[in-house]
Amino acid sequence: MTATPPIDDLFGAPPALSDTAAAEPLSKPKRSPGHQGVQPAAVPPEVAELALRLPSDLRIGTSSWSYPGWDGLVYAGEYSESMLARKGLAAYARHPLLRTVSIDRGFYAPIPLADYVAYAASVPEAFRFAVKAPAAVCDAWIRELDGRGRMPNPAFLNAEFAVRDFIDPATRGLGTRCGPLVFQFSPLGALAEDAIGFVERLEAFLAALPPLDREHNPDAVYAVELRDATLLTPRFIKMLRAVGVRYCVGLHERMPAADRQAAAVALLDEGGGGPLVVRWNLNSRYRYAQAEAAYKPFNTLVDEDLFSRETLADMAVAALAAGRKVTILVSNKAEGSSPLSCIKLAEAIAARLPAGAA
Repeated sequence: MTATPPIDDLFGAPPALSDTAAAEPLSKPKRSPGHQGVQPAAVPPEVAELALRLPSDLRIGTSSWSYPGWDGLVYAGEYSESMLARKGLAAYARHPLLRTVSIDRGFYAPIPLADYVAYAASVPEAFRFAVKAPAAVCDAWIRELDGRGRMPNPAFLNAEFAVRDFIDPATRGLGTRCGPLVFQFSPLGALAEDAIGFVERLEAFLAALPPLDREHNPDAVYAVELRDATLLTPRFIKMLRAVGVRYCVGLHERMPAADRQAAAVALLDEGGGGPLVVRWNLNSRYRYAQAEAAYKPFNTLVDEDLFSRETLADMAVAALAAGRKVTILVSNKAEGSSPLSCIKLAEAIAARLPAGAA
């Protein structure tokens, strides 16, 4: 395939990486959680009060919920990862500040309808889930265990598969608790060199998806997240606007900084607007494995990213002021502990809200 001339990258190139890695925080001694199931941690009064100050259209939460290191932050006890994956969601959802969560397991394999139904039954009515689409439809490559592309993926951008394995079970199973449906596109490799061709293929795929049912899934929205900064162009954003799909701000070492992505959202919202969807995935200092090693067990803030936090707070307040809903998902790899990052982000947003905004 002949590569097209490069498109101007209006929103900037990804930041340079650093090879520095912080020391791994010390683990605390394990405590037996007993046999009464997963119990929620006690919430400090100031955090409970902070949650009351936030408007209902703002939802902040984490990427998944199965982290034993959240003992004392979200859970009352150091439960195993498998126990939290199976039984921890209800305890997570009792935290007053965590009103959404990303179901990330769907990226690796389709999730059965019954599992979505069980997830929905575990959380309050006002809680919302973000769900990642399977890599089978949004990764251009079938990959080796080390992540390298082995061969082209024949199911890439197959709308029929996306509906069958993702959209239909997620929307039916989660019902009113369904939030953003995120198509996260892994690095495209050579395909990213033909940016115009990719945008055209993506437009055809998104246009083939069924409209979402506002009655049964009032907060569901399609969103696209990238891992190739060169694709984040005005052409790409205008295409999303044309098909009524949101851009998912993805903070990641492969993507531009938060302020550059805020410019993309502003362009998307010209002449109208929609929900703000953010996934704060990774501190720009690290690659994924570096952050994983530096931040475990995810129980303390190791690298506070004030610039990203303040920029996201500004974006959230602007969206809320315009009457738009806001969903922000935070990973442990953003600063070291996503529950603590959520609290800090909520504080930054609350400080910017006008009196009586909740």
